Amino acid sequence: MEMIGALEKIAIVSGIISVWFSKKGNIWVYPIGILSTIIYIYLSFQGDLFGEATVNLYYTIMSIYGWYNWMRQDGNKELLIRISNSSTSERRKEILFFIGVYIIIFLALQYIKDAFAPGAIPWADALASASAFTGMWLMAKKKVNSWIWWIITNIVSVPLYYVKGFDDTSFYYLILLVLAILGLIEWRKKANEVEQH
Repeated sequence: MEMIGALEKIAIVSGIISVWFSKKGNIWVYPIGILSTIIYIYLSFQGDLFGEATVNLYYTIMSIYGWYNWMRQDGNKELLIRISNSSTSERRKEILFFIGVYIIIFLALQYIKDAFAPGAIPWADALASASAFTGMWLMAKKKVNSWIWWIITNIVSVPLYYVKGFDDTSFYYLILLVLAILGLIEWRKKANEVEQH
């Protein structure tokens, strides 16, 4: 249990640093975030949070993609993607993506709960997971709406991890909630500045 506590603290610190870099639109979000997500895959399995384990595996994969995507440049060494708002059709796709992922994760978690993990909380775990899947997908594309999905993820994750006995992680998600709100404000400002030019 002592090792789990130490791992949780490393994951928390690296996660906070990663989100701070994300808020700034800095590429270091990805390598530092990967450390946190790999640890959380392990911790999530320890707490029967299978949806969260899946999310952290997805984070790891999307972090590699996002790292690559954020670094892509055109022939003039200009970055190919910038922080931007979603179009109406992109917002529809975001919502459909979220609904599809939620249904899949919820059904899988309900099966897992019935089969061998009675402590699982399918609706909350699926909600936190599906919103996180959506937020990470949009973060890799530098979309402002990613922060809205992160806010939802954090609101659900605070009580979810607290109930599972991960008090430090619950507090961590509270810090991430504050950072997500600040990230939303900062990215909206940056996107509006780009759109005005």
